[in-house]
Amino acid sequence: MNELERVLRDQKEELDTVDFSQYVTRKEEDQIDLDSPVAQIVIGVRRCGKSTLCQKVLKQSGVSFAYANFDDAVLAALKATEMHLLMETLYRIYGEFTHLLLDEVQNIDQWPLLINRLLRQKIHLVLTGSNANLLSDDLSTHITGRYNEIRLFPFSFEDYCVINRLDTRGLTTKSEGLRQHALDNYLMLGGMPETFGMKNQGRYIRSLLDAIINKDVCNRYKVRYKKTLQQIAAGLLDHFCQEVNYQDIQETYKLKSVHTAKNYVNYIEKAYLVRLVPRYSFKSIERQNFRKVYAIDTAFVTDYADVLQTDSWGWRLENVVCVELLRRMEFATQELFYLRENRSYEVDFVIVDFGHVMELVQVTYDFNNPSTKLYNREIGGLLKGAAATGCRNLTLVMMQGESRDIQVGEYTIHCVSVCDWLLKK
Repeated sequence: MNELERVLRDQKEELDTVDFSQYVTRKEEDQIDLDSPVAQIVIGVRRCGKSTLCQKVLKQSGVSFAYANFDDAVLAALKATEMHLLMETLYRIYGEFTHLLLDEVQNIDQWPLLINRLLRQKIHLVLTGSNANLLSDDLSTHITGRYNEIRLFPFSFEDYCVINRLDTRGLTTKSEGLRQHALDNYLMLGGMPETFGMKNQGRYIRSLLDAIINKDVCNRYKVRYKKTLQQIAAGLLDHFCQEVNYQDIQETYKLKSVHTAKNYVNYIEKAYLVRLVPRYSFKSIERQNFRKVYAIDTAFVTDYADVLQTDSWGWRLENVVCVELLRRMEFATQELFYLRENRSYEVDFVIVDFGHVMELVQVTYDFNNPSTKLYNREIGGLLKGAAATGCRNLTLVMMQGESRDIQVGEYTIHCVSVCDWLLKK
């Protein structure tokens, strides 16, 4: 048995031992179309569950499929001219198959040539990759119109509750208290799938962060100063939920220009480690230059090298709401912004579809007995945002406070607890 066959047989053996009936069902499963003639590509941050999602869908559908994971030195070393050896070995191991799952396909040389060749052979393809290496730009260049891109995030709070077998609908004191306890843990520990039940999550997250920076950013973009990039990533995570100041980044890390600073931040976002939310403005220059940074998962805020803060509950709450809003955006026409006007008021999130403002969302931690200042900041921000955008769908998401509607003049503001909002109640 040669080395290639040994690796592929080991991967099959590992796959065959998994009982997917024990895994949580994620809404992104419905977005994978196994009957489609175009490639189904699942993209997201490392270790967010892309492989498991695809394997589960394929296994439970009953289709005949083969599997190869290129996050392996032997497979990643294959050349484009050797792909026939891969396919020949897969047919030898699996027999006839109609579907093919290729994990981390971007690790092989000239992967688009392989994808196009397989699509011409009428094989149904399911692919996974980190966003840093399997970019939409690359896809649109090489396999134009022949792919369906599915974004996958870490576990949502709803997933978190299902995994922990919590009653998400009960109205008893106990059930509501347990949900709040779970939310506290979720805000601190996040939803990276492999951390569940892990005793030393911090070590795992720091190791994962290193892999993202080194493999998904530095290797792809040939970044010479890895230490600088790691420091910039840590700085972004340390200032989550705040505007990115490219000038400060350039000066702090002695980069050649602000343009270099923007490139480094862009690389980090392409790896799905953070999401950048632009300011709502009709001026494109403002949308490009003013952006707030959010961690893809709060675990990365809790555990990274030289971490300065582990609490900041209000910002953690805002971060979770941001990622949930991105998770709910199923169409390419939908966009997420924040609104800030000369420091006089701010709206945390502006949801836009086809250029039309659909909803304004404000996030606050404690709205039980709001002070005049807090009330004016949160409610006043929504009202001013409504006047500026013409949007009348106004939502205030609270960690603590009574769920109710607040009527102010012609506007109705829907106040909802974050537990109910995250669980879509």
